[in-house]
Amino acid sequence: MEAPFADSSADRFGRPAAGWRRTWYTIIFEADTKAGRAFDLLLLALIVASVAVVMADSVHDYAARHDRLFETLEWGFTILFTLEYVARLACIDRPMRYALSFFGLVDLLSVMPTYLAILVPELHALIDIRVLRLLRIFRILKLAAYVEEYRFLGGALRSSRRKILVFLSVVLMIVVLMGTFMYVIEGPANGYTSIPVAVYWAITTMTTVGFGDITPKTDLGRFIASFMMLMGWGVLAVPTGIVTAEMTSQRLGPRGLRRCEGCGCDEHVREARHCHACGAPLPESVRTGS
Repeated sequence: MEAPFADSSADRFGRPAAGWRRTWYTIIFEADTKAGRAFDLLLLALIVASVAVVMADSVHDYAARHDRLFETLEWGFTILFTLEYVARLACIDRPMRYALSFFGLVDLLSVMPTYLAILVPELHALIDIRVLRLLRIFRILKLAAYVEEYRFLGGALRSSRRKILVFLSVVLMIVVLMGTFMYVIEGPANGYTSIPVAVYWAITTMTTVGFGDITPKTDLGRFIASFMMLMGWGVLAVPTGIVTAEMTSQRLGPRGLRRCEGCGCDEHVREARHCHACGAPLPESVRTGS
């Protein structure tokens, strides 16, 4: 899986041979050059500034006093980012490939809310998606180790997705069952007006969030709530344990490749020299199933 913040300046987008397009390509896509690094740093500064403007505009007092200023700044940032996006597409030989890449989609989505807000004002808040463009800093700083760790974590999550799915299915059955019990026990008189509402209470209770908008009033209901709170501690740790075990397995390498002739144990890492169960040497020629 390719990390989304991996270097996007690769030739897969098509490096122009010469001319103004090659010059623009060097500045926009190549962070190794002095001009390219300066362009990327300026771009990051503009992104941070634009996100800060949107956040300040969401504060009612600031918006009331500086509404015209915020609107002018936002349109200024949007026009600059739009020109930058068009320039990226214009200076490469395969613009569609860039447009459909991770950064290409983020660049497009970062300017669309301003234009769409003309029709639907509520979409203006989505401009904060520009913060994703800050991921370009990984390309500028060449943090290859972080990219590798991202791939490692992504691999562990993919490998454990079935176990996590089974676990979530069990949790879903528990909260539906407990929610139904609470609906029967407490009833609408105590706020459990329907089974979905009771399931919502069960989810907030098991996750130890406990908003307190719905609380049991009967002794049996409080007993069930206490049981779910205690069970929630263990439930929250299960996904972490699954992913951690998968990460450990990936670090140690695949097991089950070598069998001990003495005790028959076949759960050894690839680099093991002796059996971890009986201590007998592990012959290189002995394999599981041989």
